[in-house]
Amino acid sequence: MTACILVAPPRAAHAQFRPQPMHLNTGSKTSPDEPATFQADSVDYDDHANTVTWTGNVQVWQGDHVMRADKIVYDRDTGIVAARGNVATVQPDGSVLYANYAELTGNMRDGIMLHVNATLPENAKLAANGMRRTGGKVNVMSRAVYTACEICEKDKTRAPFWQFRAYDATQDLEHERIDFRDTYIDILGVPVLYLPYFSMTDPSSKRHSGFLMPGITPHDRYLGTYLTIPYYWVLDDSSDVTVQALFSTKTGPQLSAQYRKLFNFGMLNVQGGIAYDTHRSESYTNGFGDPVGRGNGHGMQGYIFANGRFSINKYWRVGANINLATSADYMRDYRVQGYGSETLNSNVYLEGFGTGAYSRVDAQYYQGLNQGVIRNSDLPFVLPRYSYSFLGQPDALGGRFGMSTTDFNVRRTNGTSDIRGQLALNWDRPFTNRLGQQFLLTLHLDSMIYQARKLYQQPNYYKTGLTKVSGQVLPTIALKTNWPFVRMFQHGRGTQIIEPIVQAIYAPNTGAGMNAFMPNEDSLAYEFTDSTLFSLNRYQGTDRLDGGLRGNVGLHANWTWNGHEVDLLAGESFQEHITHDRLPYSGLTHHASDVVARARVAPNQYFDFTARMRLDPYTSQFNFGDALFSAGVPHFRIRGGYVYEPVTPYYYYATDYRSYGPTQLYSVRTNELSGGFSTDWANWHLSGFARRSLSRKEFVSMGGDIGYSNDCFGLDFMYLKQYTSIGGQQRNSTYLFTISFKTLGAFGLK
Repeated sequence: MTACILVAPPRAAHAQFRPQPMHLNTGSKTSPDEPATFQADSVDYDDHANTVTWTGNVQVWQGDHVMRADKIVYDRDTGIVAARGNVATVQPDGSVLYANYAELTGNMRDGIMLHVNATLPENAKLAANGMRRTGGKVNVMSRAVYTACEICEKDKTRAPFWQFRAYDATQDLEHERIDFRDTYIDILGVPVLYLPYFSMTDPSSKRHSGFLMPGITPHDRYLGTYLTIPYYWVLDDSSDVTVQALFSTKTGPQLSAQYRKLFNFGMLNVQGGIAYDTHRSESYTNGFGDPVGRGNGHGMQGYIFANGRFSINKYWRVGANINLATSADYMRDYRVQGYGSETLNSNVYLEGFGTGAYSRVDAQYYQGLNQGVIRNSDLPFVLPRYSYSFLGQPDALGGRFGMSTTDFNVRRTNGTSDIRGQLALNWDRPFTNRLGQQFLLTLHLDSMIYQARKLYQQPNYYKTGLTKVSGQVLPTIALKTNWPFVRMFQHGRGTQIIEPIVQAIYAPNTGAGMNAFMPNEDSLAYEFTDSTLFSLNRYQGTDRLDGGLRGNVGLHANWTWNGHEVDLLAGESFQEHITHDRLPYSGLTHHASDVVARARVAPNQYFDFTARMRLDPYTSQFNFGDALFSAGVPHFRIRGGYVYEPVTPYYYYATDYRSYGPTQLYSVRTNELSGGFSTDWANWHLSGFARRSLSRKEFVSMGGDIGYSNDCFGLDFMYLKQYTSIGGQQRNSTYLFTISFKTLGAFGLK
């Protein structure tokens, strides 16, 4: 073999040769013709033994592979490379392999290493008494140990928190897997579990098929003791499948799967499961006083959750969200995600985007999950629903024109079915005078036409059984004036704003359409708060509209300094016409409305507070209120909240409220207090929360979490107490203990 000595600093020598190029890992993209380059403090050629010896800070690299050692001897006749003392090889993925002695041949593709330890991605560590490399693809190790915990610097013999000890282990570099045989799992050096065989994905692998960490739960209310075995299957570079088998002691097994696929023009995600549920739910009486049978949650059950989105071109895309289950009881029994919600919602849609414009057509379907408060027959089909909105650029007069429409066809088995066509036109013209007053002139037009049948049923409860065609057209003109007074303080570091606001609105008085036999789909609640004080319409939709002559006044004040803020708003509305059969507790049952107010106080980083309220000036009664606060110091914080509302919007939907007086409505008010805290210190964290219904004089829920985590593991204990009933399921407590091993997964006890 010939060698070339390169120029180097004193006591350093370099050699480069091509006749027998070396490869540190055949899994790389290194070319076979790429030379291996050596660097050392000194080099010695023994022509008699036909060897080359490098000593002192030896480095050899080929492509993106690097090897270091105190001494390397290369035998030209046998092709064997022997490295001694602090041997280290660096792989392209960042992992490092250390050994006391290495003897490699076959261009470093085959050989042995003694006293090996490896640093893998995610801080994982693998050590063994010895290792045999074959073909540069498989490393077989004896007496292997694996952990992700930091090793004690003062006492390296001290056992880490957890580790795998195996009689032997095989690292498959090509298929990116590590297999352990005759394995013990040690906690603090004490064996706690024996596994004849265990296989895991190499931490250097980003996506690889194989079994994931199984889970075992010793106790669950509906499943008993159950075991989950997941398998992850990589189909190609853009799709994969995760399959999971669940076996329990209280009911039948379940097989579930999730398929994911990414396209250049969209994505698809499908999740589903099938099981044989042996549970039979008990009958109960729901919130309407209706008996609910045992349901259809027994026997073969299943669910499918699918969502997809695909671009047709740069302006249009199509998508779907499908969420279906055979029964809510099945979702409860097998802990399917989504249980506890009121409904499962499904839709398909086509939507388009343009400059200042958006268009969407969709179809919607709802499946009720809580028969305690929802009758499935009350839920609608929306086939189809179309919405369009457009906002133009400023015109020659300085105003901006906008247009929107929301049209739909709603069908119910039990309840009103109706078709609506709607169009809204809007023109805004802002301007400012020399006194600094800001004006906004608004011209607005709402128009709707309906065809409806069964108006005598929910959510309208009209006293007619005829099919009705009705409609409304409501023009509105409004002028709003803001006059901000601004001053600086704290030498320019703070700003104070005092801003009177006055608004005048005129529209024909239509009585909010209450007596025109018009159906109501989107305006079941009237929201008169600080956020809607200056709105043209305070209903949540457009089936009901505010009309008549009215004026709104408010005073806004703000102080901002050094990133901190105090913001206040108070206001009232005055109206010429009174609609006495408006929704109860609207706040507008007199010429002068309830007083609305909002306060946000964040004077420093340790405290912030936000509150809103609505006060009846005639009775001095609060008709609405909520508040949130947060206070704390580093590592500790408390939070709290309060909400009061005389009646929930859903009550309007499910109940003929016109047949009841305020006393009955007051009995369904929301009056709730909540609070919690969280703290963390070093590796520990602790939190707790509670919700209490003041009107029912009982807790809604409470719970807490305590845990510890560090570089290699995490411990969490969670407790949750539910006091409410969901679909006949009475109050219960949940305990969850989870231990997570970094790079491996988590074990849960419930």
